[in-house]
Amino acid sequence: MEKAESSALKEIWGNLVASPRRIYEAAFRSGAPKTDRTRSSFVFGNVFLHLHSVRTHIWSLKWSTTMGLGIISTAAFLITLVTGILLMFYYKPYPDVAYQSMKDIHFVVPTGRFIRNIHRWAANVMVVAVILHMARTFFTASYRKPREFNWLIGWGLLVTTLALSFTGYLLPWDQLAYWAITIGANIAQSPREITDALGITQYFDIGGLQRTILLGSDEVGAEALIRFYLLHVMILPLILVMLMAVHFWRIRKDGGIARPDDADEIVGNEAKSSYPVFTEQPEKTYHLAAIVKGRTPAVGSGPENTLPSMPHLFYAELGVLMLTTLICLALALISDAPLKEIANPLVPENPAKAPWYFLGLQEIVSFSAFTGGIGIPALVWIGLGLIPFLDREKEGTGRWLGGPGGRNLFLWSLLIGFGASVGIEAFAIYFGWLREWFPDIPQLAITVINPGTVLTAIYAAYSIYVVRKYGSTRAGAVALFTCFLCGFIVLTVVGTYFRGPNWEFYWTPSDWPGH
Repeated sequence: MEKAESSALKEIWGNLVASPRRIYEAAFRSGAPKTDRTRSSFVFGNVFLHLHSVRTHIWSLKWSTTMGLGIISTAAFLITLVTGILLMFYYKPYPDVAYQSMKDIHFVVPTGRFIRNIHRWAANVMVVAVILHMARTFFTASYRKPREFNWLIGWGLLVTTLALSFTGYLLPWDQLAYWAITIGANIAQSPREITDALGITQYFDIGGLQRTILLGSDEVGAEALIRFYLLHVMILPLILVMLMAVHFWRIRKDGGIARPDDADEIVGNEAKSSYPVFTEQPEKTYHLAAIVKGRTPAVGSGPENTLPSMPHLFYAELGVLMLTTLICLALALISDAPLKEIANPLVPENPAKAPWYFLGLQEIVSFSAFTGGIGIPALVWIGLGLIPFLDREKEGTGRWLGGPGGRNLFLWSLLIGFGASVGIEAFAIYFGWLREWFPDIPQLAITVINPGTVLTAIYAAYSIYVVRKYGSTRAGAVALFTCFLCGFIVLTVVGTYFRGPNWEFYWTPSDWPGH
């Protein structure tokens, strides 16, 4: 009896000692990823990693192919998610205490200011990275078949990212946040410029409806704060995560990152010298009763010139994650997130500015609220969505600036894009516009003819000229996209650095009038 008890106790002790190894084996059934077979199983058996293909083409691993912009965007989102959760422990989304809770985070909570700085900078890094990622996808024509739907998903990710950043802008409840959101609400109300001119606002007030939906009230107050808080911490992050999951999944299903037809020839020698196609002989053989040709992008392609995603792709992704974290930490150390006086509806900020990524629109809004707030954004939004369905060409897919025109077309488009935007801005600043020349002119005329519409017309005319010159939709799209990107940069810079009180132009803040 005593021997049986002793044996049972030894067995229990042995099981306890072996439990760490068995827990590891239960979690990672394929063992250490040391061979192609175990590496494939490692990817297939992981709920997070199975969105990746088990092998990645060498072309896709080159830094020049993507510059890691998609991973930077994802890493920045993860950083904002973690830091945002930490801030939620101390933030109170009520006007009476929101500002005080922000002050507590800044001055009372240990490392609170540092965490908020990281959160702010990671959000800005994410916005920049998503914009650049879309530009990279466009300039390499990676939106073409079979990736049209994934372009639309990325298009939705850009809109959701901007909305996520914008909704977080109000939460500090200081003067900067209050009046920036007030500007955003006025932009949402901008269709009244048209309905007022037509005299139908009392019957059809779409602008007022949009403002009410955004704020939950007629003014920025408690309803707007709780609405923005709910959107910022729950609804928009859930939408973003779902879109990201579909985006990553479609990258795999669409055959990975777009690459040129001769990518195998370009990387062939490198692949042979760096890694064999297979690292172990298969242990099983199979008999096939029939073979049916599929229609997926993987049909007709083999494992040649590819590497196992584990470790090559995953290590690269971890490296970009660490680099993004380093950038956010460095920026958080040298620049604090702003926190001005408590929000006061009776003391407007002058100048009151929207978040930096909307300052280009605010520059146009200063002439026509509808054109800057609704007209041009809607035109750009629809145009971006239609790109993959208008450009059905194949030349240049997967190459930077591939297709007719190439680098020369891009350089000419930069010249036209920057030149036209700087020229029109300079003209409007020094000579004014229709309202200064003709004080009694109807607002509807300014809605139709303003710097934004003139600039758009110039860009459209140049794009049509390029289409006719090269006989290519792709060439026209490159010209138009590049020009709009240049215009966005110029208008954002002017709105950020050269607009002062009453939205007047000043070379430096030192030129602003004193109080």
